[in-house]
Amino acid sequence: MKQMAITIEDASIKHLDRLYEIEMECFKSEAFTKQQIAQLLTDYNSISLIAKEDGKIVGFIIGMIFVDDNLLSGHILTIDVSPSHRRKGVGILLLMEIEKIFKERNVTVCRLEAREDNVAALNLYQKLGYKKVGKLEHYYGSAHGILFEKTLG
Repeated sequence: MKQMAITIEDASIKHLDRLYEIEMECFKSEAFTKQQIAQLLTDYNSISLIAKEDGKIVGFIIGMIFVDDNLLSGHILTIDVSPSHRRKGVGILLLMEIEKIFKERNVTVCRLEAREDNVAALNLYQKLGYKKVGKLEHYYGSAHGILFEKTLG
């Protein structure tokens, strides 16, 4: 079978139904609500990207830019890859693209969180140069989170 090419595009509110579908597939009870995703997609400080394969959305990422001690910092709020497209580089493409946009906007550091038991996510973030900087007690209900940080240079 031929490998399909993944393209990264800007997300918009018109993609809401599909993004919410993927969010539910990925995070179930811990998923953002449809309303929360809609707010993030339309927030001036947010950057939202979709990954498409053959015209179908297979993943997305939403990040925000904050001012932190007079420096701009980026925060990845959610990164979702449809279960059928995991381990195919979709998450890497989304993260690298949002980091590039952050850098273009003078963001110096990027942060994100992951469940401490989400081994695939933990490995991905470390592979891309993120460092563990903290533990977030009960961040995901009964599960703890790990805070990651990466300097963008």
